[in-house]
Amino acid sequence: MEYNVEELSPVKRKITVEVPTEEVNAALSATIALYRMQADVKGFRKGKVPSSIIESKFHKQVYGEATTDLINYQINEIMSGLSMQPMSRIDVDAEELVRDEDFKYSIEFEVAPKLDLPEYKGLKIEEVDVVVSDEEIAEVEGRILENNAEVKVIEDVRPPKDGEVASVSFGAYRDGKVVEGIQAENFDLVLGQNQALPEFEDMIKTLSSGESGETDITFPADFINENLAGQTVTMKAKLHAVKERIKPEMTDAVAQKAGFKDVETMRTGIRESYASQRKQMNKAAAQNELLNSIIGSIEEFPLPPAMVEDRIDRLLKDLEYRLDRQGKGFQSLGKTPEELREGFRPEAEVSVKSEIFLLAVAAEEGLEISPEEIEATLSQLAMQSRQPLHELKKYYEDNNLIVPLKDRLLCDKASELIYDAADVKLIPAPTAGEPAKKAEKAEKGEAKSGGIQFKDKAEAVEWAVANLGLKETTAKGYSLAKLQERADKFEAEEA
Repeated sequence: MEYNVEELSPVKRKITVEVPTEEVNAALSATIALYRMQADVKGFRKGKVPSSIIESKFHKQVYGEATTDLINYQINEIMSGLSMQPMSRIDVDAEELVRDEDFKYSIEFEVAPKLDLPEYKGLKIEEVDVVVSDEEIAEVEGRILENNAEVKVIEDVRPPKDGEVASVSFGAYRDGKVVEGIQAENFDLVLGQNQALPEFEDMIKTLSSGESGETDITFPADFINENLAGQTVTMKAKLHAVKERIKPEMTDAVAQKAGFKDVETMRTGIRESYASQRKQMNKAAAQNELLNSIIGSIEEFPLPPAMVEDRIDRLLKDLEYRLDRQGKGFQSLGKTPEELREGFRPEAEVSVKSEIFLLAVAAEEGLEISPEEIEATLSQLAMQSRQPLHELKKYYEDNNLIVPLKDRLLCDKASELIYDAADVKLIPAPTAGEPAKKAEKAEKGEAKSGGIQFKDKAEAVEWAVANLGLKETTAKGYSLAKLQERADKFEAEEA
């Protein structure tokens, strides 16, 4: 086998492969040998059918499989030899093998562009410090007490109030018929907690135990049930009883019902859980800002088109999933499929840039993903999705998803390496109202002596495109702080 690599563009390669006759015949013979072991041909024992008969009887299958197997084997061999990682599907242009003839075919695929890595170690970044207030702990305690509250019927015959429980039977009616799915018997409705539409709760608050009432209600335009969104129905209800929730005092017994040893252990556990989650969120936000600032400093480089389109496809699938959980579809957004795709393009391009950069860092640092790490990740995904591990693993293998999974894990490793090597400064968490005060000062020109102050990132991006000559996608890759820094520098130079 001989091959020639052609660079069609900075991100596209074409490889032309020439296979000599002897390799063609060897590939056909190997496939025929496999068929001989398995084929049932009348008049012959299994495994004893002459090769010529196998080749004649199963010609189409043999030649098709031999061609596919030979090309797949050679692609793996070529890629290993070139240390090249396709970033897209490999398109094959090939006819079928012909016995006693040379074979020629070509493949095309996209690759990551060559990237001159900027400095990515020892960079300064700020991370918001973790603070868990006593008020937050008390709020969780309050929910635990609510869950352990005793519900008791109020003997006084009077309308219910916010905070009390109304035991009701109700139904929504349209044209005299009950609307399927909007009805219930002896339903306990906690008033004042937005469990029902305000108009319905207002009606319930006019009734005393044993009384019935009705009112016309128009469902919101964004109601989860699209068949009822914007529609007007008649809600009929009967109030059976009014109940009060009597919350207990916080004791070790209550804490034990919530799964803790005692009250002190519960409070410590809540605080640690809050702190752990907040630490992850704050670190992720700082990591993202650091990564965006690095990528924003890199000169524009070509992106593999198939990678960008694939990333747009993923974003659309995520959107479809979120809409589906709300009982909606793409049509509810009032945009064409083309408009949705173009709307996601800038985000997809930033995502692809990040992946290319992080994979380049992983290669520079010699990072690797072991089979054990792949297995552990699949096990975690299987638990999260409640699927058998072997089924999920087969799905990933059959759909060629192992390599993308490996790349994602490599990117995660590279991102951790960059952050671990950064000069991270912990800053106090903003107090309530602080961001608004800062924005107000900036608006009045009090935040800095400089004249350029941005209200938000969108304004900063617009300014950078107009004054720094950056492309919009590049400007969006910068954090707001970085754009402000660039603006301050620009202003100083102009002065």
